Amino acid sequence: MLKVGLEIHTQLKTNRKLFALSKNTTSLLDVRPNTTTSFFDVSLPGTQPKLNKEPLMYALKTALALNCTVKETSQFDRKHYFYGDQPLGYQITQHYHPIAKDGYLRLTKYDLPEEKTIRIEQLQIEQDTGRTLYKLDNESNVDFNRSNIPLIEMVTKPDFSSVEEVRAFIKKLQQTLVNLDVCTGELETGAIRVDVNLSVDDHSRIEIKNLPTTSAIVSAIKYEYQRQCNIIKTGGAITEVETRGWSGKKTYKLRSKENAIDYRYMPDPELPEIKLDLNDIVPKIQAILPPSVDQKLDQILNDYKIKLRDANILMGNHKLMDYYKQLYNKCSQSGVENPINWLTHELLGCLSKSNMDFEPSVMDVDKFVELMVALKKQQVTKNNAKLLLMHLVNNPQDQNIPIAQLINDFDLSKTNHTETLDPVLDQVLSENAPVVAQIVSGKTNKLKYLLGLTMRATEGKFEPKLIEEKLKERLLNL
Repeated sequence: MLKVGLEIHTQLKTNRKLFALSKNTTSLLDVRPNTTTSFFDVSLPGTQPKLNKEPLMYALKTALALNCTVKETSQFDRKHYFYGDQPLGYQITQHYHPIAKDGYLRLTKYDLPEEKTIRIEQLQIEQDTGRTLYKLDNESNVDFNRSNIPLIEMVTKPDFSSVEEVRAFIKKLQQTLVNLDVCTGELETGAIRVDVNLSVDDHSRIEIKNLPTTSAIVSAIKYEYQRQCNIIKTGGAITEVETRGWSGKKTYKLRSKENAIDYRYMPDPELPEIKLDLNDIVPKIQAILPPSVDQKLDQILNDYKIKLRDANILMGNHKLMDYYKQLYNKCSQSGVENPINWLTHELLGCLSKSNMDFEPSVMDVDKFVELMVALKKQQVTKNNAKLLLMHLVNNPQDQNIPIAQLINDFDLSKTNHTETLDPVLDQVLSENAPVVAQIVSGKTNKLKYLLGLTMRATEGKFEPKLIEEKLKERLLNL
């Protein structure tokens, strides 16, 4: 039987770092190395840590949202090790007395076919390290912008028995953190980092590190589970507790328990205990917590009648959610049907192709509505509306031009005059006689090929459905 537990580090997107006044740039891209650092971040002698209130509040929000018991007293410890991106020689963490313990995250009907509760053993505050950048010429540089960024580490119980449960939990946790507005929720940028603890039956536990994406986490678990099962089936046993890495294709040994680092934890003498008046602080934070992810999904699905997949996309981005609500209301006022597919499939697809992130400014809401109205009035075909959307995203200066003028300027007007379609059909059928013969003989899937040729020849001015009907009429008469 597979048993999996997770250790999850989450960067908090506070304004300032954990123990200094330097700016936290965790949610910003393209920040020059070593430009948002303080003397403490680079461990200059004589500097001392001073806990900022904001990271503490973010940690408490997260703890309560994850149903943890907040501790009246918590304490910081020093975790000693030597590495280039940790010049202090230790990391400040909460090993012995964390801020919160004994929580859980419930996976519901929105996450899995059968509901399941994943227990959270503890939640602690700690500082992030710097970032080592390796170059091809064996040179390595250290960027301390990340040093001292506030983290919360969550340790789950080994409650997972399948990769589907792990995948669902990570997705639900991402949504929860974004919903709380405490983290960007991105694995790819390192805002969330996941280590896996895995065992089969009662054999020794294996830890897997260096897992940058959900797909990597799932693939590593599948590989390691199969590796251990193969050893057990051939009469072997997993007796060595070890840490393994992930190459992208397989796990590999990093170190064994015998070689494990002795971190020599000790209380940090420069930081006082955190003492909380729970009767005061807990109700205040609970009062400002947003509705849960499930509560919001209930409301979205009920109010907007959209698919769960689309609702989950909206839940992953506050700005996208607000944009959709505004777009939906304006489309409704204009008599246009729900624009959810155009937002989550077409607009986000355009942005992905152009390697752009979503911002409300990428497509003016009123211009989007204007395009949807033109489509509803059959002034433009769906395919040409997609082309126009892509053009407006990549050429935002043209968003000041009326949609009707753009349709005219680019010669994208829809037409239903089949007399102009007939000659094109004649040419397509005559130039593709072998394909026509295959269709007539029963290979109807080849019809899509002729449909695509005709749409390209007519520059998308006819609806695909009309072209398909005309093609079928012609083929039946052959």
